Formats: sequence, C-alpha cells, structure tokens
Amino acid sequence: MHGPELKLATKLPLSLPIMILFSAIVLAALQAQTPGQQTSQLPPSPIAKLVVTPAKPTMVARDTLRLSAQALDASGKPVDNVRFRYIQSGGARFEGKVDTTGLVQSGSTGTIPVTVVALVPGTRPVTEVVEVKMLPGPAASVVIDAAPAKLVVGQQIVLTGTAFSAAGDQRADKLNWKSSAPNVARVGSDGRLTALAAGKATITSTSGAASGTLAVNVVANTIASVEITPSTVAARTGDVVHFSINVKDAQGRKIDGLTPSWTFSPGQGMIEQDGAFVGYEARPYTVVATVGNRVSQATVSLTHRDARRQATVVGRLPRMRFSTEEVWIHPDGKHVYLGSGGGGDVMYAIDVSNPAAPVVTDSVVANTRRVNDVMTTPDGKFLVFTREGASDRKNGIVICSLEDPAHPKPIAEFTDGVTGGVHSSFIYRQEKYGTHIYLTNDGTGALHILDINDPYHPKEVAQWKIERPDAGRTLHDIDVQDGLLYASYWNDGLVILDIGNGMKGGSPSNPKLVSQYKYDLNDLYRQVELTGGPGFIRGTHTAWRHKNYVFIADEVFPASGVKGAKDASAGRAYGRLQVLDVTNIEKPRPVAFYEPEYGGVHNVWVAGDTLYMGAYNAGFRAFDISGDLRGDLRAQEREMVHVHTGDMDGKVQNSPDTWGVVVKNGLAYVNDNANGLWIIRIEPKKPDVVP
Repeated sequence: MHGPELKLATKLPLSLPIMILFSAIVLAALQAQTPGQQTSQLPPSPIAKLVVTPAKPTMVARDTLRLSAQALDASGKPVDNVRFRYIQSGGARFEGKVDTTGLVQSGSTGTIPVTVVALVPGTRPVTEVVEVKMLPGPAASVVIDAAPAKLVVGQQIVLTGTAFSAAGDQRADKLNWKSSAPNVARVGSDGRLTALAAGKATITSTSGAASGTLAVNVVANTIASVEITPSTVAARTGDVVHFSINVKDAQGRKIDGLTPSWTFSPGQGMIEQDGAFVGYEARPYTVVATVGNRVSQATVSLTHRDARRQATVVGRLPRMRFSTEEVWIHPDGKHVYLGSGGGGDVMYAIDVSNPAAPVVTDSVVANTRRVNDVMTTPDGKFLVFTREGASDRKNGIVICSLEDPAHPKPIAEFTDGVTGGVHSSFIYRQEKYGTHIYLTNDGTGALHILDINDPYHPKEVAQWKIERPDAGRTLHDIDVQDGLLYASYWNDGLVILDIGNGMKGGSPSNPKLVSQYKYDLNDLYRQVELTGGPGFIRGTHTAWRHKNYVFIADEVFPASGVKGAKDASAGRAYGRLQVLDVTNIEKPRPVAFYEPEYGGVHNVWVAGDTLYMGAYNAGFRAFDISGDLRGDLRAQEREMVHVHTGDMDGKVQNSPDTWGVVVKNGLAYVNDNANGLWIIRIEPKKPDVVP
C-alpha cells in the first residue's frame, strides 16, 4: 500500500547520485542532435561563456519565471546559430516544472537546479547550471504559539509565533511584538512578556501587513503557595509524566487558570507547557514549576525502558531478476504477494504456510515496469496491484481473482484517467457503501475512488485533489481507517478526508476535507541540502492512524551521493517519522518523532504497541509505542529491534534497502528492495530471573 517516491520507470539504486539520471538525459538529448558522432569527438564550441538571465533567479512559490540565455565568444560577442535547451535537474521535479524553453513553474518552496544547454551544430555542447529558488509569498497571517491566557503580576513568559504566506508556506520572518496596554503587560522585541499590573491586554505580533493577536489577563499576585502534583514519580525512560500545579492564596483558597514556567535538571528530556515531562536517561530528575515569585519542585526517578528484543530470521526468499516492491499477506495468513520494480513486470504469489521455506506458487505478468503496490480485499477474494511505466502508457491497476490464493487470475483493469501511473492504492470496505479502491494518480496528484462492488467492472465514483497549481501536486500514499482517509500529499503534508466517517458528511463518492497538517520540509531537512546540494528529494511519504496518533513518515534523499564512491553502500536515505496528536482531528499537532541514527524512514505498520518500519539502508526497525508519546522516541530507548537486511544473495549484494513490513500471526514480512523477502520474528522479553 506504500512505496518510495522515486516514480521513475527504472528506479536508481540508492548508491547512485540522482543527478546521474539527469546527466544521462542531457547527454541523450545532445547526441540526438549530433547523430552518429560521440560528443567527445566533436570540435570545441565557439561559446566561451553562457549568460543566464536572471543571474540569481528567485521566484514566489506557485508563480512562473522565464529563464533566458545568451552565448558569448572569447571576445564577449554573441555567438550565432545557437540552440538552447533547459533541463530540470535533481529531485525538485516534485516541487516544480521546467520546460525546454526555460519556463519555470513553481509549485512549492525549494530550489530547482536547471541545466542550460547551448549547442552550436557540429561542436561540443556548453552547459551552465543555475539554481532557481522558490520562496514563500508575502506574509498573509501570523500564528502565535500556544501561551497562557492568564498571568499573575511578576510572571514572565516568552512568546513565539510564525508567519505564513497565503499558500500556507512558512516564512522565517522576525516577528514584531506590541502590547495594547504596556503598563499591564509589556512585551519586548524578543517576545518576552512581563506581567506588570492587574488588567487586560492584547498582544499583537506582526510581519509586514500580516498580524496575529493574543488576549492576556493579568491578575494580582496573591499566591501564597504552589504545589506540584505528583511530587514524587518513579517511571521508565520514555514514560510521559503529567504534572499539574495546585496554587493557593494566604487563606488557602485555590487559584485556578494559572500556567507555570516548567524547567528540569539535569539530564536529557523535555517538558511542555501543559506539564508533560519525558526523560531520555535512566537517572533522577528535578522538575521545577515557577509562577511569579513562587517555586515548587518534584522529583522523578527513571529506570531503563529495556525495550530491546532479540530477532530471529525465520525465512528468506531472495529475488535477483528485479528489485522487490510491496508485500501483502492474504487474510488466510498462508499466502503472500510481492511486487517487482526496476523494470519489473511481475507480481509473485508465494506460499508461506511454512514460513521457514517460502515457495513461489505462481506469478502474474503485466505490461508494466513496476508493480509497486499490492493489496487484497478484506474477504481475501480479490487482489489489486498498481502499474507504472507501461510500454503503451496505459498504467492504472489490475484486479485479480483469488479463488485459489496461490494462483491469482487477472479479471479486470482500470486505466481511465490514471494512465500516467498509479503508485499506491488502498482497498476499504464500509457496510453502508461497500468496497472501494482509493488510488493515487502519478500524473495529476489527484485521488481517484473506484467502486468495486462488482470487481469485474470497476467504475470511478469520485476524484479529489488539493487546491493548488498542478506543478508540485503529488499524492504519494493513502491510509484509510474508520471512514477517514489519510492522504500523504508530499509538499502539502498530511490531508485528512471524511469518506464515510460522518463527521463532515463525506462518502466515497463525495469526500470532504477534515483537516491538513503542512510543515516546512526545506527547513526540517536543511542538513540534507547542505550535504548533497539543492534539488534534494523530500516529502510526506506515508501515514498510519493508531489510537489518537497519526504517524507520518517523510521520504528524503540527497540530490547527489558521495563523490568518488563506487557501490551501493555509499548511498543513504534520510527522513523523520513524525507523531501527530489527533485528539482534536481538525487541528493535528506534532508531539513526538523518530529518526534512525543512519538511514531513512519509509513504510510503517502498527500492530499492538509496536511500530514496524522499513528504514531503507538502515534495515528493518521496530520500536515500542506504548503509552503517551512525546519527544525523541529513539533517545528514550524505545527501539526494540534492528535487523540489517543486506544479503550476499540479493539483487544488490550486502546492501539493505528495506521498504516496509506487513505483520501477521506474530511474524513480520519484510520487503527489501535489493534483497527480496525476509520473514522475521521478534522474540518475547525474557522473564527476569530472581536469584
């Protein structure tokens, strides 16, 4: 149901810099203009210099820009008979588009490297690379972060906020702060707010013409005592402890509505404004609450979480002919279906009734270069797989009958409107509406919804797409639970739709927007750009709802690999798993995150209190997600298992490229792009031995 964002007919191994692909495109284009002769054999070009206008191009995201070039000889004079071509480079093809005439269409913030090729017939080509920076539009709104609305005289807090463009792009503006009643509440240029006297004030934060406000009520400081509850806590690393305060005046009367400033020491961890504390180290901590001139302390003693488990590789099925794409398990738990990529035209059916000895029982060959996604209907009677890279450019999906789960039989296709390719799909049944397939469209970034209550005759009932220019719209993956669809919309973050839950009156034929969580991918992964240059790949890749959380995984690759490296082991992915609290689903908020120390995050699966993950070149991971989640999950010792899925018998020797995992009957079926299928069991915790 999920898959990598490299939506190419042939996926490059991680070891190869992405720029190599675009260099090959440039070379092919040039050789087409000089048939029969190698470029290196041509005489030098009379062009000594290319002048590209504008020289340092910048543009507002969602706008257009025209690049132009002039070719000069060694004396600075224009060269005649020059043909120019503009070729988009790097992974920023998901953020915008560049045509061969130099028209840049920006869909999102970021940087697009553009190679300008100048060719005088019969001579060597000359190239110049310019970086087009796509910036947020002017500030249209300012959002002040959550802050206490009630303060006592003498209390200080630091206000923070963010400016956004009309398109919802985050800006890095320094905000200006002003108080309507500085004698009541004074605010400095750094956002530090000091409560001076009883009364009311409105704090305004501005960026250009945009502003946001915060109402503040200052009350007299009659505090006689502050007490933290609980005062003493014993817990484990990663456990979230919820502190609160009990404030009283001299007469012992409770004063409600006050929020303290929270601090802790020593050690690593975090504490939030609502009093939620989580520690990362097994040690004692002191938690301090300050309200005005009153201070109270609590003690926390943390022991190790001891989440680590042993792992056993139960079975293996290496794949050599093509790379391995998605895996899915039949509801009977005895049959697995495996896609192929890198030119792959086959979906395998595999008998895993003996997990130690998986056996291919059949395969379905289709007109495609990639079977990325595979999923069965809930009753196990039918199967759907996606197609990308078909030779006739009719991609879409294939529906198979599973009368015999070991031998899938194609019964129908659907290509109308999705011939550009379907990367991911999700099958979901609702008692009221029956069974539908939810598809991504590689060409338009739209969501397509198909009725397959008659699987032999699928029919489209709806389309939905986020409002934005076509450039930069990419729908990558879909998860559906409880009538809510969680769409991973790449540049536009997580989008939640009602497709039958009822909260917004939505249905499969009439999806309704519930909420969106958009964040600054460029800022979050700025270290990746510094490592591999501009035009890197980054986006919201996949999502999974679990309890009151949604886990969203970002897919991130540098624009270029390690210079001079010769094999796959030098390539790597990046990325972060973000944890969103959707207790208020109309306002998702980030509360925790996970990043492997090496590698990326790709597809995830949650079973019980364990999250399983394919982490690309970081192999297979699993970690404990029990209880409340806040802060850095890896630092809290929540990681349970790591298996390096490199294999000398794989398509790429001894180099893990783990995509994801599906869990059934206590076994994790792990699909590795370079090494086929792994079947892994996480062993239970050994009982403590009491001497």
